[in-house]
Amino acid sequence: MSVIPTTGREWHLVARPQGWPKPEDFALREAPVSEPGPGQALVRNLYMSVDPYMRGRMNDVKSYTPPFKLDRPMEGGAVGKVVASNAEGISVGDHVLHFGGWREYATVEAKSAVKVDPEIAPLTAYLGVLGMPGLTAYAGLLEVASFKEGDAVFVSGAAGAVGSEVGQIAKLKGASRVIGSAGSDDKVRVLLDEYGFDAAFNYKSGPVADQLKEAAPDGIDVYFDNVGGEHLEAAIGRLKVHGRVTVCGMISQYNATEPTPAPRNLAMVIGKRLRIQGMLVGDHQHLQEQFFQEVGGWIREGKLHYSETVIKGVGNAVEAFLGMLRGENTGKMIVAFED
Repeated sequence: MSVIPTTGREWHLVARPQGWPKPEDFALREAPVSEPGPGQALVRNLYMSVDPYMRGRMNDVKSYTPPFKLDRPMEGGAVGKVVASNAEGISVGDHVLHFGGWREYATVEAKSAVKVDPEIAPLTAYLGVLGMPGLTAYAGLLEVASFKEGDAVFVSGAAGAVGSEVGQIAKLKGASRVIGSAGSDDKVRVLLDEYGFDAAFNYKSGPVADQLKEAAPDGIDVYFDNVGGEHLEAAIGRLKVHGRVTVCGMISQYNATEPTPAPRNLAMVIGKRLRIQGMLVGDHQHLQEQFFQEVGGWIREGKLHYSETVIKGVGNAVEAFLGMLRGENTGKMIVAFED
């Protein structure tokens, strides 16, 4: 057994945000650390994930996943090293992926922890390109959007963890054209130069509909939506007959305090016979092994690239989360705890 500290720090939600979250909505608190019980392991977290969906869990509303509780540690994906174990199959020194993020030490149920190998991929990759965002991209494009070779694909939020992988998978699977939107000229250059997109634009530089029309003069077959709002309206306008939309996220609306309007051209869904389908990655766990094998192979072969924005220190986790909501990350936003 490793030496177990008596306390560790963890982030609590202390107030439900109204609009954009504020630092004072959160508190970093000391909490006791104890030996794991039967079937449990104690993990010292090394890296944690911050993701857009976490904003929704801060609201006290009924949704597909329960809201965070006030004055309790928040949750999220994390990778750490086992420092004590009372569970068969998990040993001290193992690295595991689990859902007890936002804290330095997590007591996790062995059945919900997944052992990961830092020799196969960097530990941070299991939170991004080979983690939940990666499976979201893979399943959302191939299964939900029914992608087929020759499709033209438009991805919003294309420089983020999910969007960047969607575009690259589409290219590797034979897309005729891949277009991405992002929030800065630097991110647009990354999409074109590093990820191999055929076209990309900065949505802040002009109307999305005009820029998309220029980037996709012949229309699109698939739209992978991470943003909603103006992007969804523009995509509906450019989709071909029998086009498909995967609605993965709508980050443009997460901090709205009033209901946001629907696309003004929604009637086009009828004439074009469009399919618009929402997705939750939890519905696609049956693809996990196939995803690991195919995407892992592309990474090893240098065919699929990924970026990470790493913020150091558990004390900076909230700032990392807020920065992700503001679009300050390229690729996956990761918080690295002090080793």
